Amino acid sequence: MPRGAAQRDTEVPSFFLYGEPRREIGPRFLHLEPLEDRSRPNDWNIRAHTHANLNHVFFIQEGSGVLLADGETMRFEAPCILLIPARTVHGFTYTPTAAGWVLTIADAYWRELVAREPGFAALFAAPLSLPVAGEMDALGRLRILAQELVWNAPGYTAAIEGHLLCVLVTVLRFLHHAAQPGFTAASRSTALVARFRDFIEIHYAAGLSLSRYVALLRVTEAQLRRACVQVARQAPMLMVQDRIFLEAQRVLLYTNMTVGEAAHDLGFSDSAYFSRFFAKRAGRSPRAFRQQAGAGRDA
Repeated sequence: MPRGAAQRDTEVPSFFLYGEPRREIGPRFLHLEPLEDRSRPNDWNIRAHTHANLNHVFFIQEGSGVLLADGETMRFEAPCILLIPARTVHGFTYTPTAAGWVLTIADAYWRELVAREPGFAALFAAPLSLPVAGEMDALGRLRILAQELVWNAPGYTAAIEGHLLCVLVTVLRFLHHAAQPGFTAASRSTALVARFRDFIEIHYAAGLSLSRYVALLRVTEAQLRRACVQVARQAPMLMVQDRIFLEAQRVLLYTNMTVGEAAHDLGFSDSAYFSRFFAKRAGRSPRAFRQQAGAGRDA
């Protein structure tokens, strides 16, 4: 929940796994299940929700659908891979023929893997629909991983991580070959920007200066600027502003906060300044944005 926010009836649901109450998970939590397990009982519609500390990789083997991720609509068709970072507000509408797998990995575990292989930082940089040409080689390994996750044969822990790494490498290479925006080769810059995003997630509503961020990261301003331009194609403080703007959209779309409450929640001392900030990026005022979004949902 954003800093200072009270729980509200209209707030976007936050689950452990979809439909399950939030609970604590281990730092190496990993889950794999067929796509149909949750989509079929919900009539192939998964309403907008979020997870505090879980990343998803959807392997769509059959069918098609629509992904709504942080207000953006993405249509997808098998075979494809969908990447959903933790804390992303997302929902789905599937065709009844949809089939595949859903891999869920704890954010802490993913970040541990990023520390070992910085290239993995690109996997959950943003919500993404990734078309895949031909058969997905990862599907066979996913079936083996599913088996390893439900038994305790000798060496199963090592086997689980081995199969997981192979699956993630496969996804990373699909991402590389597709030349999706935001992808860069494994590098110190990628790792630095991933760490910077972590600090943004924690402090975006606190109004920290660039000098404070570089102090937390223990790098120079020049190093951070260079890494952000190389990896994210943006200056560091624009990345912070993007995160604030994203949260502002979420608050306006999914809660009943007033504009003034939203401004305070996001660290703005002046609601007029917040309105100018929002309008400059959205092309309309917070109230107009909320009204237009509401009209679109009612249509």
